[in-house]
Amino acid sequence: MQTITKYLVLIILGFCVMQANAQDTIQNNKNVYKIEILKKAKESIKSVERELLMAEVEAINQRLDRGEITQVEASKLKKEAAKIRALNIENRIAIVDNKIALLKRNDEGYNENSGEVSVLGISIGVDGSSFAGFKIKSKNKPKKYDRRTTSDMVLAFGLNNAIIDGESLDDSPYKFGGSRFFEIGWAWKTRVFKNSNAVRFKYGYSFQINGLKPTDNNYFVAQNNQTTLEEFQYDLKKAKLTITNLVIPVHFEFGPSKKIERDTYFRYSTRKQFKIGVGGYAGLNIGTRQKLKYKVDGDRIKDKIKRDYNTSNLVYGLSGYVAFGNVGLYAKYDLSPIFKDQDVKQNNISLGVRFDMD
Repeated sequence: MQTITKYLVLIILGFCVMQANAQDTIQNNKNVYKIEILKKAKESIKSVERELLMAEVEAINQRLDRGEITQVEASKLKKEAAKIRALNIENRIAIVDNKIALLKRNDEGYNENSGEVSVLGISIGVDGSSFAGFKIKSKNKPKKYDRRTTSDMVLAFGLNNAIIDGESLDDSPYKFGGSRFFEIGWAWKTRVFKNSNAVRFKYGYSFQINGLKPTDNNYFVAQNNQTTLEEFQYDLKKAKLTITNLVIPVHFEFGPSKKIERDTYFRYSTRKQFKIGVGGYAGLNIGTRQKLKYKVDGDRIKDKIKRDYNTSNLVYGLSGYVAFGNVGLYAKYDLSPIFKDQDVKQNNISLGVRFDMD
């Protein structure tokens, strides 16, 4: 039903734009232009009120199915809702007819802005806040009774490093403060159980950017299918390898939520609630680049070398987060090696903060 409303809004807005473009050629008949819009609005009023009635009836049926009301009470509520919507149609069309009559009996340019007609949650007027005579309002838009799936943007960043076979993390050849990661993406969250929000299935897509900065004036060298660290011939101001991945994260999210119930809809909210997410990700390496900054005879040089450096094409790993509300601690670990076919295996590891901005 929400889709139908969106289409109706787009149709009317498109009509307004066409009318606005043609207005330069009909400056001598502005009132005719406004009257045509109002005539179109009358049909839209009927459609929207009927759609709102359908949403209310659906909500009543949901309450009946849950045993909150009896069949007699449900029938009574449906009749009352239908009566209200019928009166709404009658009154709103009367307002439009009165405005049309007002425009017909006055000269062009008459300022009828003392009152606005609400159509489809859109106001017809000529004030500065409207577009082509229309001002969008969302308060009349019917809500879906139960939204089992929601979506939000995901943003994460923090420290990055590598777990190397036979070495402890303390002996890592990469700088702890300088090696960082960044992740941005979009996620959908679907309630697993029909009548409980204790478990949610979260999935989407993300861009992961993992950076590694070598210590001791070293840089990355790829030779004979091996990627190693070697000392640079000049004093390096910066050496950094950046690996960009496009991945599909999948998590099961656990935690309490608050149920918000209204007459025509209900929602589960996890705002200001504790939550735990466990899962993983899989995707592709879409780019690898090394950046070097140094000086030669006083000249500053920046090299950006784009090649694969034998990095793995397919990436996959484990990830999880512990959060309160929209902010949490986030960790991820690549099960796939950073460099393929290496004598010594290295796996990327990240720890930082995560924002689920729903």
